[in-house]
Amino acid sequence: MSPSLPNLETFPSLRDWQRKALVKYLRKRSPDFMAVATPGAGKTTFALRIAAELLNDGTVEAVTVVCPTEHLKTQWASAAARVGIQLDPAFKNADVHSSRDFHGAVITYAQVGMAPAVHRRRTMTRPTMVILDEIHHAGDSRTWGDGVKQAFDEAERRLMLTGTPFRSDDNPIPFVEYERGQDGLQRSRSDSVYGYSDALHDRVVRPVIFLAYSGETRWRTSAGDELAARLGEPMTKDLVAQAWRTALDHRGDWMPQVLRAADARLSRLRSHGMVDAGGLVIASDQQTARAYAKLLDTITGEKAVIVLSDDQGASARIAEFALSEQRWMVAVRMVSEGVDIPRLAVGVYATSASTPLYFAQAIGRFVRARVPGETATVFVPSVPHLLGLASEMEAQRDHILGAPKDPDGLDDELLERAQKAENAEGELEKHFEALSATAELDQVIYDGASFGTGARTGSPEEEEYLGLPGLLSPDQVAALLTKRQSDQIAAQKRATQATAAATKDTVPTPREPVILSAGERRVALRRQLNTLVASHHHRTNLPHGKIHAELRRLCGGPPSAQATIEQLEERIATIQTM
Repeated sequence: MSPSLPNLETFPSLRDWQRKALVKYLRKRSPDFMAVATPGAGKTTFALRIAAELLNDGTVEAVTVVCPTEHLKTQWASAAARVGIQLDPAFKNADVHSSRDFHGAVITYAQVGMAPAVHRRRTMTRPTMVILDEIHHAGDSRTWGDGVKQAFDEAERRLMLTGTPFRSDDNPIPFVEYERGQDGLQRSRSDSVYGYSDALHDRVVRPVIFLAYSGETRWRTSAGDELAARLGEPMTKDLVAQAWRTALDHRGDWMPQVLRAADARLSRLRSHGMVDAGGLVIASDQQTARAYAKLLDTITGEKAVIVLSDDQGASARIAEFALSEQRWMVAVRMVSEGVDIPRLAVGVYATSASTPLYFAQAIGRFVRARVPGETATVFVPSVPHLLGLASEMEAQRDHILGAPKDPDGLDDELLERAQKAENAEGELEKHFEALSATAELDQVIYDGASFGTGARTGSPEEEEYLGLPGLLSPDQVAALLTKRQSDQIAAQKRATQATAAATKDTVPTPREPVILSAGERRVALRRQLNTLVASHHHRTNLPHGKIHAELRRLCGGPPSAQATIEQLEERIATIQTM
């Protein structure tokens, strides 16, 4: 016996963007529709409402949802059941046909890639709507892409969803429409776009504050040479990868110091309105994840939940954590996309992955809003490429075919080779040895702007930023960060004046001129630029982010967190004339 149709009268009310996109979909009435919406905006509710409309008007008789992971199958089926659409999350390729107890099934891209003919037969048996969740995964491999195309090209309707920047490779994504621009490159075209900046304005998502930590790192190369570098200073790609790897090593001081700061931030949020706030550490590999969990056990006195993608019961642990009040979860990639844990409010980005796609997926775990005023805080290594991604959270990205690769970006394969897990007796272990790493707060990034002048871990200056109230509107976040920075600069100025006054009557002794490192020069220039931007804000009432964006438009170059010394000097000269 077939299940009853969903009742549209009892369907949850839609947000403005969902309503507008639904009207556009119903008017268009074409086989394909692609909706891009930031994580936390409600793509699942939007897709299920369309499915309910099409089931009720007889356009389709079945619904198939394709998603990236096994855990998301259960999540989709539960969400659908709440609105009267019964989807089978346990469907296997060997079943061949869906049971008549369901309106359809939830499957993974891997399932489709392994047996596209099975899903093609299912699709052709009844008029079917296919929801392709996070459609960019159809480009993960030739098998997946070809399988999706073969399985669903006869579907009555196809709805493509994505919440993150599209892929950086040149693999065309099935059913996505591409348009050639004036530059000759083909770009993906979306029918509905609802970005992070729109959602932030509508209070649909949380403001995200990034705390970037630098520090001194030391390691030994395969040749036996000891190298030292300050995380965040301009370096070659291989040195960045090695310094980054050294910082993330659980045996050094960088990770314990950052985890301690992150836990202090979590405690602050819990004591000021977000009583069940949770934290997530995203690790590069399973061995490191277990080591981070032990560090958290020592720091907090409470066991952290470990989620590894190939462990049985991982999905159950995620669901249990989502409903609990446990403080910390440590995961490897599995929680990077689509997993809904609304209480996550503090993150530690302790992974080597650096593509815009993965970074946006990871940060998307922390932006889901519950009540007005909640904020999210993510701790990141002070690596220029990551800081650029943090500064450009609001940027809209399309999938571009044939575009030249960014020569300034980091090579994820290089980072993974440099940071991959190694057995103690493995050959690669002999080629690299992390010796030490210390952490200190480098800067705070919010709304494309950089705040703060640096602070040692455990210092009162760091505590000022870790102690930001947890319930703030986006405007209040910017205002408070501006005040914190002004107070920090004023305190440094008073200290300098006090030192000068104390030594005024003493006989000056000749001193060697101070030669600043490239990193110290960048910090000083960024501080000067932020002070000028703050002054311009007070004169014009323009948001800091817009002032920084205008400077980038006039001078070119990346966000200030990623800018070179020369670019910072040019922007300082420009804003002094504005």
